[in-house]
Amino acid sequence: MSTFTDRNNSALLVIDVQVGVMAEAFERESKIANMAKAIDKARAEGAPVIWVQHSDEELVLESAEWEIVSELSPIASEPKVRKTFRSSFVETNLEDVLSSLGVSHIFVCGAETNNCVRHTSHTALEMGYDLTLISDAHTTTGFEWNGYIVDAARVIDEQNTNFMGYSLPGRTAQSVSVTELSF
Repeated sequence: MSTFTDRNNSALLVIDVQVGVMAEAFERESKIANMAKAIDKARAEGAPVIWVQHSDEELVLESAEWEIVSELSPIASEPKVRKTFRSSFVETNLEDVLSSLGVSHIFVCGAETNNCVRHTSHTALEMGYDLTLISDAHTTTGFEWNGYIVDAARVIDEQNTNFMGYSLPGRTAQSVSVTELSF
């Protein structure tokens, strides 16, 4: 039901599952295992898998920390998007990739929940895409900042509930587990 009348395909975005991002991620192993299941389902159902990689002063382009984690393997033909902002749409070729693939529905997994997953998801909705957040296939790292404790598990829960029954005119959002996933 997206706002795109000329597109009807789905794609999976795998956001920032890079060595440096995932090193201390909450429930790292189980989240990566669920991402792998989502990737396998997308490929089996013919949905494109699009890999997003962030770079900044801590994630230097082409460095070991910038690389995708060894547990997940992009296929050479799968599109890759490089970004420098939290939203995967800002100053990248993501929209061109999605348009060329006829995508109107984006499925999201990856890291970090409270940064790039959140910003990319909301931007996608604002741009007119339907969105499905894979509830058990995204993660973040908890931290303390200025006396506040940011608990990773609560951040993930909060993001999942953001997409329960949420919609904007002409588009919808939902949160489903990897076992409920269907492209």
